[in-house]
Amino acid sequence: MHVLLIEDSLDLSANIGEFLTSRGHDVDYALDGHAGLQLAANNSYEAVILDLGLPGLDGLTVCQRLRDASRKDVAVLILTARDGEADKLRGFDAGADDYLTKPFSLLELLARLKVLSRRASGSKGVLEVADLTFDLRTLLVRRGDRVIALAPTGMRILEQLMRASPGVVTREQLEATVWGNDPPESNAALRGHILTIRNAVDAENAPKLLHTVHGTGYRLA
Repeated sequence: MHVLLIEDSLDLSANIGEFLTSRGHDVDYALDGHAGLQLAANNSYEAVILDLGLPGLDGLTVCQRLRDASRKDVAVLILTARDGEADKLRGFDAGADDYLTKPFSLLELLARLKVLSRRASGSKGVLEVADLTFDLRTLLVRRGDRVIALAPTGMRILEQLMRASPGVVTREQLEATVWGNDPPESNAALRGHILTIRNAVDAENAPKLLHTVHGTGYRLA
């Protein structure tokens, strides 16, 4: 998941960013509202974590401008110390998809982001990484004009990699997707599935999308 974090507290930003990055997600940072809007305009994010008490431009205005700029595809999660009912209603009226108050659990924050990401993916029904597309409704995978045939296990792995892109998915996370709580003792089986996906996705001299992150896992980018 590619996340934009707009938060003026350096300590909190570092804490959230380190946690999300350790879970395989990619995080960009902005310390004020103007910088956040600029990053949102120049990049594609699946989610924005947005503080309300920002310098320069407050969070409600940032949220409204994101929606006014037709960025309806990005999920906005407001993260703030303002816990009053009126504050929450103003946040949702401004276009927020979710509202989480401080102090909070990092695990809960991640869980909420995953729900928002699934909703966004489900609403458009198609995952995209570069010219690779995966239609979740028809299970049709394409690389440009080329149709890619994958077995069900390969599709599950590819979906997880595409949802996390450009972040890294660890071997343990992929093994849990395929085998649940009973992974094989050797990682040879997972390597075999990855090789099949790589041969299919990166065939015909196409630019390489599936990358091995040695000692950690894999990523699509």
